[in-house]
Amino acid sequence: MGTKDDQNIKRDFAVRRSRQIIAIAAVIVLLLLLALLYKRPDILGEFTKKNLVLAQLLVVLAFINFTAFNWICPSCKKYLGSDISRRVCKKCKARLR
Repeated sequence: MGTKDDQNIKRDFAVRRSRQIIAIAAVIVLLLLLALLYKRPDILGEFTKKNLVLAQLLVVLAFINFTAFNWICPSCKKYLGSDISRRVCKKCKARLR
């Protein structure tokens, strides 16, 4: 049971961590773009400030939902918390890296 399961858990965590880092980068870029458009709504066409604020909220909500789905322990399926460099699950003590 030990080595094969440990390798699968570590591999699954590495995939989840990569997806999380990509999602963080994408959200930062989108929010910066939307903030730029908020200050200068005529750069890429006509946008109302209300629509830009709504778009920012949707990006944040999408990120929160993605994180709730993605950032779970591969072993016990519990939320891993805010530490992106976690080495061990707080709940089940599974080794993640």
